[in-house]
Amino acid sequence: MDTIGLYRTTVGKKVVMAVTGAGLLLYVVVHMLGNLTVFSGADAIDGYGRRLREIGAVWPTRVALLACVALHFVAAYQLTAKARKARGRYEHRRRVQGSYAARTMRWGGVIIALFVVYHLLDLTVGWLNPNGVPGEIHANVVADFQHWYVVLAYAVAVLALGFHIRHGVWSATQTLGVTTSRVIGLGVAVVVCAGFLSVPFAVFTGLVS
Repeated sequence: MDTIGLYRTTVGKKVVMAVTGAGLLLYVVVHMLGNLTVFSGADAIDGYGRRLREIGAVWPTRVALLACVALHFVAAYQLTAKARKARGRYEHRRRVQGSYAARTMRWGGVIIALFVVYHLLDLTVGWLNPNGVPGEIHANVVADFQHWYVVLAYAVAVLALGFHIRHGVWSATQTLGVTTSRVIGLGVAVVVCAGFLSVPFAVFTGLVS
């Protein structure tokens, strides 16, 4: 079967979601580890950002992320539309029996997408950041997370990401033929959430300044 023909099938779309999801998860983990350098001081995290720019990793990463997000979204949308059509237009929808994460994947995706836009305007472009100086990552982060409403918005987005990862890891491994427990997805989600949330709460409580 050719690539296009495979993609038109439900299995093909699920494979695309699994592969792009894995790529996005890899970026999330690397990004989290980069964020944690804030605990080593301004020189560490500012230097980390500077090195990424110097080796030319920023724009290729952004292009790859954009491609993964686009493919992930399109496949998800098409699978949802296909599932609705299979149920029938007038069929009474039975309540899905499953985890909270599984039932809210779509809404979680919307929350994450909206937050990414805000995050880019805040810490990448600097338009919404109280400090907003390019290259001053530490100062920009500290200026941001001194405000409770920014910490709250960040926490909501990270928790939505955690639910998405929890179900996504299990679903992706099933699609790719790897037998795993749901506990693995939960473990990955907990680690990612803890890593990301440690930064805003450290700033807000004065541990990082």
